[in-house]
Amino acid sequence: MDETIAAVQAGDVTAVVETLAQAFQTDPALSWILAEADHRARALRSLFRVLVPADRRAGVALRSAGDEAASLWRAPGRAHSGTREFLRTVIPLVATFGTALPRGLTVQNGIDAHRPKGRFWYLHYVGVRPEHQGKGHGGRIIRAQTAIADAEGLSCWLETATPENVPLYERLGFVTQVEWDVPGGGPHFWGMTRLAT
Repeated sequence: MDETIAAVQAGDVTAVVETLAQAFQTDPALSWILAEADHRARALRSLFRVLVPADRRAGVALRSAGDEAASLWRAPGRAHSGTREFLRTVIPLVATFGTALPRGLTVQNGIDAHRPKGRFWYLHYVGVRPEHQGKGHGGRIIRAQTAIADAEGLSCWLETATPENVPLYERLGFVTQVEWDVPGGGPHFWGMTRLAT
């Protein structure tokens, strides 16, 4: 693995939460779910305080050495959360989203409906702090895990609602498999796969 990329340890979680919260502040899907910017900033920190430990348990979380970038990967067969994980996270997530929960569930239902079945590494979230974007950190942290997937002979899957990210993912070997719009005026999504090389 790239020596500038490491697995997230318990003591790294706070910094990783901050990296992802900053990175997703302008994300189209989360901006649609959480329309008010100040509320979104607080809610994203709460959201990632739930998701980072959950995804560490279900796969691997990675961070760059200076916390410029972070990624959350769910292991093969773990893309969909099970009953135990749902029960562990549901109350914090309800508290996080509040009245925005119906929109959050609409987005999640669309993601679940379009995600393939089978064994693959699922890139749940990847983000770069705004001041470090465009410097290659996102590509490095994604390649750190796709190299492992290649060694295992496994494909990778992701979704994005950010059109500008599609060419980046294509340069990393991902190919669009499906596109959809979230009902009720929500964002457009791309579902992309990367086959093992």
